This record gives sequence, structure tokens and C-alpha cells, in this order.
Amino acid sequence: MSETLLSSRNLAFELYEVLDAEGLTQRERFAEHNRETFDAALGTARNIAEKFFAPHNRKGDEHEPRYEDGQAVLIPEVKPAVDAFLEAGFLNAARSFEAGGMQLPTLLSQACFAHFQAANAASTSYPFLTMGAANLIESFGTDEQKQRFLQPMIDGRFFGTMALTEPHAGSSLSDIRTRAEPAGDGSYRLKGNKIFISGGDHPLSENIVHMVLAKLPDAPPGVKGISLFIVPKLLVNDDGSLGPRNDVLLAGLFHKMGWRGTTSTALNFGDNGQCVGYLVGKPHHGLSYMFQMMNEARIGVGMGAVMLGYAGYLYSLEYARERPQGRLPDSKDPSTAPVAIIQHADVRRMLLTQKAYVEGAFDLGLYAARLFDDTTTLAGEAERQQAHELLDLLTPIVKSWPSEFCLKANELAIQILGGHGYTREYPVEQYYRDNRLNPIHEGTHGIQSLDLLGRKLAQNGGAGLKRLIRLIVETGERARAHESLDTLRLPLEQLVTRLQSVTLGLLGDLAGGKVTGTLANSALYLKAFGHAVIGWRWLEQAIRAEEGLARAVAADRDFYLGKLQAARYFLTWEVPGCQHELALLETRDDTCLSMQDAWF
Repeated sequence: MSETLLSSRNLAFELYEVLDAEGLTQRERFAEHNRETFDAALGTARNIAEKFFAPHNRKGDEHEPRYEDGQAVLIPEVKPAVDAFLEAGFLNAARSFEAGGMQLPTLLSQACFAHFQAANAASTSYPFLTMGAANLIESFGTDEQKQRFLQPMIDGRFFGTMALTEPHAGSSLSDIRTRAEPAGDGSYRLKGNKIFISGGDHPLSENIVHMVLAKLPDAPPGVKGISLFIVPKLLVNDDGSLGPRNDVLLAGLFHKMGWRGTTSTALNFGDNGQCVGYLVGKPHHGLSYMFQMMNEARIGVGMGAVMLGYAGYLYSLEYARERPQGRLPDSKDPSTAPVAIIQHADVRRMLLTQKAYVEGAFDLGLYAARLFDDTTTLAGEAERQQAHELLDLLTPIVKSWPSEFCLKANELAIQILGGHGYTREYPVEQYYRDNRLNPIHEGTHGIQSLDLLGRKLAQNGGAGLKRLIRLIVETGERARAHESLDTLRLPLEQLVTRLQSVTLGLLGDLAGGKVTGTLANSALYLKAFGHAVIGWRWLEQAIRAEEGLARAVAADRDFYLGKLQAARYFLTWEVPGCQHELALLETRDDTCLSMQDAWF
């Protein structure tokens, strides 16, 4: 049977040959696990994703949620799928045994979740948002808030959302207008409007817990005046029972080009002056709290982009192997049988490009999950801090690079299917439409590039960047043990050397107050930096593939040779191209910045 979600062989390679998942079982938190329990969880995830999520992916796309009598109505297949996800324990896969979880490493919980993201991005978004909202309350909520809202979320009875965006402000959160007035009883009354709230209304749970950004009456201007509030759809009584409907109105549904099965809502808070909310943490610290959920979501969005690219790649690969069309250029006899299109060089180019993008990004996403495990379970505080700094630095790349280049993989999948790729009888056009939303989910490329260049690089004295450079250098040193990898290693070393020089210059300009001009081409920097990171991850995979070849049985040789060929493609075709972006950054080219409104 062909694999349609992700390659189980590649997943095993990543977990057990590249990222040393078994090594995590030596840590106290994961000591009760082993490869057998890991593989059992992965197998369960694959089975549920294939049985419950994948079958209604197309139907959910064709039959979007409907607005009826103030409620969102979904196709009936969504709830059994989500219920199966909950019953199998995946909502709390990384949570402790004591809290009702599986106590899996984040690396394994992310690998399990990847199956659902590949099978049905839209239906998977409901538990995905709930996990983030629950983690937010767990980190910053009071004991009473945890009892009233967190525990039902852990139990799967309440779902969650993040409510940030407002019609007039878009991504500029400093300009939000939603207000929260103290009610005198410890609660608040909110009033405002939020849009593009994924999962903002649905019939999948008993209640929906909105995590809402708003401003108090004494709030200072800008982002330093934002507070965070829990606002339930239904009020919750002291004994945990559900009370009346809160003053939260579903104003309507947005209909997007992709993720059509996810409700995208406009919500009105406090139209009747009775929207009850509960302050989370300290006043005016809401955005710093929300960044926990946003950063989790950014990594999740990146992995979602990977898995949509991955699904398209696997489908187009199977199609190319089965579709006969044309003959090779050196075969002129029209009486000979057509060859499968995978025999054509340009089709192989498109398949190899997809493989390089999706498997490189897949490795990075899982590496980020492994880093998160390091931030919480490494023995030493200094080691945990190093892991945190590196993860913080890489988060814009984990979110944005797959959102751009795994989308390009989807484009190539459509092209490989030819005219069929553009029809709705085949899934690749939906994968593209679904993935096209990820470049804007949780911050555009421009926002991520500003975060990377304007904030993350210099953070903590550049500790994360220094750590990353050391790791890349160490990988290059280990690659020297394999002469066959010299042609792969050298382009990466050249890129990283020049990237360091460009980075120092840009940071110097920022320190000197040249902010606007320096950040004007931050998107170019994001691409070059991202390619350096993915190139590093491909060189790491290439080392492991060489080691695997040395001990491989015949059945595994093709897998490892395929890995080496994809690494060769990315490091010799893609990485050298970033020298152009670096040249523009070196000269501080102002072509885009100096363009005038009147000239368009």
C-alpha cells in the first residue's frame, strides 16, 4: 500500500538515526518510554489519521461551515474524527502521566501530530488551537482559572482559540481597540471585535475558551498596554457546571481559499455590555504571555506547511510512477511504448526539488521539537538556556521557510500532474490552496524577517546565533570524514562565512540607529538565513545517510542514496543561489525602499 501522509521510513530515519529519539528515554521524564512505545503511538496516530481524518478532507473543502441561527454548522464527519483524536490521548500526548497525558517527548508528540496535519489540516486545527490555549492557561493562569477552564480543556470538553486580530489593525496589535473594564467582582467586561478567529465557533465541544487580547482603562499606549483575558463562550459556574451564554456573538464566517473546513470567524464581544472575562497574569503583560501560544502556533504552522507539501510530494511521486506519457528524447520510434513520466528528466527535477524542500523542512520542524524537549529536560540550567536561545532564534525560520518553500513544492506537484493537477478530481490543488494560507498564519514572511533580523539575532548578546554557528561548524567537521560530502559541505561553508559577515554589518547598522534602511531588505535575509539552516540540516542528514549506507541491507540502499541525492540537490543547486541575496544585503540596496507611491 502506498503511503499518502508521510514516509514511515523517513520518519524512522529522522527519529532514530538523526535526532536520537531513543536517547531521550535516558532522561527521567521519559524513562518509562522506549522505541516500542514510541512506535505504538506513531502507529495509532497513522491509523486514526487514515481512518477518520483523511476520508473527509475533500468533503470538508467542498462543504464549508455554514452560519445558521447564530451558530457554525460543520459536516458530521468532523466530530467523530476529533473525538477519536481525543480518545486516543493525542490532545495531551506531551502532558505528564499525573495530568492524564502520555508523557511523550515533544519530538514524538509532534511526529504523531504530523500525521493528522497531512491527513486533514482543517479538522486538525481545532485540537491544535486547544492545546496552545490550554498551555497558556497552565503557564500563566491562577489555580482557580486552571480548575475552571484548564481541566475541562485537558479533558477535551472545552476547546480553545486565540483572539488577536481586529478589523482596523490587522497584524498591528499595538492598535487594538478591544477594551476591558473592571466589574468590581474580580472579573472584567470586554467590548470589541475580533476577526479571522480560527475555531471561534463550532459544535465539537461543550464550551469554547477564547484567549483575548484587550486593553484596560489605564493601559499605556502600544503593545505595553495589552492584557490577556479568558473569555468563555458559555459562563462556567463555581461548581464547574455550564451557565448561560456569555455576551460573545458569532457575527459571521469568512470563506477562505483554503482550510475551508476550519471555521474562520468574526466575533463581537460585549454587544450587550455583559461579556465576562478573566484577567490572566499581570495587567499590561498580555502580549508577552500570548507570545508563548503564538510561538507554539508558529512552529505548528511551519509543520503544517511541511505536511501539506509532503502530502503533495507523495501523491505526485506515485502519479509520476504510474502515468505513462511520451518517450525519452533519444527514442524516436513512435511504435515503442510510452514511458512513465518519472523517466523524464524535468519531472525528476520537480520531484527532487519537492523532496529537498519537504524533507529538509520536516527535519527542521522535528529538530525544533527536540530542542523544546531540551529546554525542559536537560540536566543543567545552562544547557536548557542554550536550547531555549537556539529555539527562539530558529522559530521564525521554522514558521516561515516551510510556508514559502513547501508551498513551492505544492506548485510542482500540480505541475507534475499536468492538466489533471488543476482539477478538483485530484487532491494536489487542495493541498496548494490549504498551504497558501500558511504564509500569513501567525505572521507574514515580512513580520518573521523583522523578528529575525531586528530582534532575535542580537538577543542575549547573540547567544542563539553563536550557538547555531558552532553547531553548523561541528556538522561540517564531521562531514569531513566522508570525502564524498566535500562538494556538499563547501557551498554551505561559503554561505555561512559570508552570512556571518553580512550579519555583523547589518547588526552594526541597527546599533547605529539605521533601522528603517537596514530592515528594508529583511525578507532577503530571512531567505538566505533559512537556506543556511536547511542546508545545515541536509548536511546532517547526509552524514547519517553515509553512515547508514555503510551498514545497510540491500532494501535500505535506495533510501540512503535518495537522501544523499536530495542533499546534493539542495546544497549544490539551492544554497549557492543565496549569494545573490547576500550581495544585495552587503550593498544595502534600496531599490524597494526608495520606490515612491506615485511611481506605481
